[in-house]
This record gives sequence, C-alpha cells and structure tokens, in this order.
Amino acid sequence: MDIEARKIEFIQEFLKLQSEEAITRLEKVLKKEKKLSGNREIQPMSKKEFNKRIDKSMKDSKEGKLTEVNDLMAEIEKWR
Repeated sequence: MDIEARKIEFIQEFLKLQSEEAITRLEKVLKKEKKLSGNREIQPMSKKEFNKRIDKSMKDSKEGKLTEVNDLMAEIEKWR
C-alpha cells in the first residue's frame, strides 16, 4: 500500500472516531510530528554555500576522510 492510500485509510478511520480523548491524543501526535519534520525540511542553499560544501568534500577526499561503501553497509547492519 502506497503512502497516499495509507493516508486516505487513516483519514477514513479518523472520521469514524467518536472519542474526544482519542482525537486529542492524535492531534498532539500530529503537532509533535509537524514540529519534528519542520526541522528536517530541505532548505535551498546559496550558490556560495553549495560551492563551500563542494570544496570541503574535495578536501576531505584528498585527505582520505572517506568511508568505503562496504564499510558503511557493515556499520548500518550493526544498527539493526
């Protein structure tokens, strides 16, 4: 089930709720999630900032400050 179908199903179930307490709890969850996701929104960067990041990445690469993909994948597996 894709995200759009899940949202529609959620809304349909939400509309059936009769408990004000349940609605209040869901409102709190939604507000908290909006606040958290607001911090994760992608913001456009200036050309200057973009070039600065490129320069830093190139410098890190030259200095060997890299993680090989296989090492990264092994590290991620440890998280589970």
